[in-house]
Amino acid sequence: MAHSESIQEHSGSKIVKENTETDNLVEKNDCDDLEVLIMNHSAETSGSLSSDCSCRLSDIDISEEKMRRKLRFFFMNPIEKWQAKRRFPYKFIVQVIKIILVTVQLCLFAHSRYNHVNYTWDNRIAFSHLFLKGWDTTREVNSYPPSVGPLAIYKINEFFYTVDYAVVGYSNLVNAIGPYSYTEEDNSMPAPVLCLYQYKEGDIFGFNESYVFNSEIEERCLNLTVEPNVTAEHYSSREFLQEHGIVINFSALVRATITFSLKTVNLKAAGPITPPDCYEFGIKISFDNEDHDGQMLLSLDADAVRLYCKGDVEYVVDNQLDSILRSILNSLVIVICSISLILCCRAIYRAQQLKLVTMAFFQKVYKKELSAEGQCEFLNLWYIMIIVNDILIILGSAIKEQIERKQFAGDQWNICSVLLGTGNLLVWFGVLRYLGFFKTYNVVILTLKKAAPKVARFLLCALLIYAGFTFCGWLILGPYHMKFRSLASTSECLFALINGDDMYATFSIMSFKSPMLWWYSRIYLYCFICLYIYVVISLFISVIMDAYDTIKLYYKSGFPKSDLRVFVAACTDEASSGIYRRESSSSLGDFMEKICCCKKTPYTLFSGRSTHSKPLSSKIVGAMCV
Repeated sequence: MAHSESIQEHSGSKIVKENTETDNLVEKNDCDDLEVLIMNHSAETSGSLSSDCSCRLSDIDISEEKMRRKLRFFFMNPIEKWQAKRRFPYKFIVQVIKIILVTVQLCLFAHSRYNHVNYTWDNRIAFSHLFLKGWDTTREVNSYPPSVGPLAIYKINEFFYTVDYAVVGYSNLVNAIGPYSYTEEDNSMPAPVLCLYQYKEGDIFGFNESYVFNSEIEERCLNLTVEPNVTAEHYSSREFLQEHGIVINFSALVRATITFSLKTVNLKAAGPITPPDCYEFGIKISFDNEDHDGQMLLSLDADAVRLYCKGDVEYVVDNQLDSILRSILNSLVIVICSISLILCCRAIYRAQQLKLVTMAFFQKVYKKELSAEGQCEFLNLWYIMIIVNDILIILGSAIKEQIERKQFAGDQWNICSVLLGTGNLLVWFGVLRYLGFFKTYNVVILTLKKAAPKVARFLLCALLIYAGFTFCGWLILGPYHMKFRSLASTSECLFALINGDDMYATFSIMSFKSPMLWWYSRIYLYCFICLYIYVVISLFISVIMDAYDTIKLYYKSGFPKSDLRVFVAACTDEASSGIYRRESSSSLGDFMEKICCCKKTPYTLFSGRSTHSKPLSSKIVGAMCV
């Protein structure tokens, strides 16, 4: 209060007193409120305004009370702004509509993506049984610890048997339960392609510790021509390669691949308004011998590409109703997110304009700069987050539309899911902004905000200790412990230990091949677990609780205020007092008056005049359109 009194004493001669409500309405011209508040930033007070009213405003000082009300209105929530000026909460309504639309869109896309990924995975399992020798059902479930070792071959004959098994299975598609076809229009069988990647020279003579080696890798591909429905007894890939003069030097072989493609139709996707989906699978069988450790790893991969179907079936609106509905939803999401993006950018721009006006006001009236804390209050980080999620959702919706039009394939599903998922995550985070208007829910947000700097510093220190344990465990325990075989898996293992996950297995899996390292692993794990569970996590919780206690104390004794908040706090006008509506021409009522008729200005009748040409008495008798 002392600060407010000193401010009023300092600026006594500069304050323009308001006379009566009638005088305020008469003096109000066509200039916008923001233009009235714009002042020159330089030391001279004779700045020029870009509007038509600049010549009339150059000699007028801004009222402190009017500035306070302007800033107070800026910091109001949507409900208070509606009470103050009957300003419709456009951004709030847009955000509510956006939450509904993007959530519906995400649910539909998640269902489609699950069906797509699940269908391609099931087909990959089927292809593994059809074309991959040695595959069994125990490998279809990812278990931990793994119940079986990696699928691999160890003999030269096994390599050719595996090639023969894949080629024979490919030529006998009629025996498969799945509705698979070849890629040619007449369903003729294209030849599968075998590619060999070998070192240019790679001869090893282990008996006398010598070798001949050239690290350049040569690629050689050929078509494995085969008759349809051939049997394993009548086909030999070894003989085929010998006929074409190809000899495989396994000591120089880096890897080999067999590639071919198949087509199929997914009838499960069909529904009342949804047509079936057509796919082409690009199948690749890989033989990995890069380590040259006597173990050639074997794997199969299948990439799915959606195709346009040519089926002759009856669906509503020629199979296009589902596509039209999804396109309409995508378009609505893009439109509503674009509106949200524009409104938030506009709000940020106006806030920065008001910040410049406020800085100029403080410099001119109080001869001091607005504090950095006060300037930061004009930047609403919620709007930044909304802008980010709008951009992500617009990009994701555009990619989703292209996917549903079957113009994209492959990783576009994953990219689209990342964009839409992250955007939806931020959209729901944005709901916290509106919950923050209520005291009960605002405690969580204020606690996180208060604790954020201390938590960041604490996590930096904890991360340095964590990095030391991670590198140490990877180096020492990696060769003897499956959880420490890579830097990433080491970090994941330690993070799981912090949360008390799988502790006994981590201790028991350690190999006893080196007794010294076995004992070292015990000391290492005990130290890490005790330090992080009993010390680091406890300190982390105490940092959060300290911030929570501080916020509770603020609610009792008052929150610390910046110079900007102290200045605004002197304004005691309530949002429902009506004074904001009398000072503003941007209310919904004024907007409708401008559309329906014109701007009405009250006029008065005077009973007499003084020697200073001031009305002695006046009476409002009506309004006229101007």
